[in-house]
Amino acid sequence: MPTINKSFLSLTAGDLMSEQVIVLTQEMPLQEAARRLLENQIGGAPVVDGWGKCVGVLSAADFVRLAGQSHAAAPARSVSCSQPHSVLADWQVVEVEQLPAGAVRHYMTADPVTVQADIPIRSLARQMIDAHIHRLIVVDAGERPVGVVSSSDILSAVAYAPEVKSQQSENCLTSDF
Repeated sequence: MPTINKSFLSLTAGDLMSEQVIVLTQEMPLQEAARRLLENQIGGAPVVDGWGKCVGVLSAADFVRLAGQSHAAAPARSVSCSQPHSVLADWQVVEVEQLPAGAVRHYMTADPVTVQADIPIRSLARQMIDAHIHRLIVVDAGERPVGVVSSSDILSAVAYAPEVKSQQSENCLTSDF
């Protein structure tokens, strides 16, 4: 996270967002979209229409939902995990080549939660909590994605925020009871 000379609560989506936005098109095949997410090591991306307007989000949650649906119809299979001390259920494994051939628009989460760049950090956090999501798409006036704020971006801001001692907490420590 870059150094920002603003107080923590004055940080905005524009301060926190990743500006290198990986965008998926709604007509892109699901397998290609999964490969793009894997190649960029991201858990989700905005989906745009032919005019570049954000119309959805495709995320790991969509793949888990899809895997859960196909798992209900498929027989149990053995899954191995190469990481020590890992726990992995077979419904969590998504093999790209076995994904449906359909377009992203059939599997994405429509009506994404979008924000403008000037939205403060508290509002960003509340929107993520209220919507049970891990990323907000920052859009311009034409609803085109210009950035993404993830829950990790907010956690980084908290972790690297300068410590501020409040006068009230100092008074509590020095007062006589």
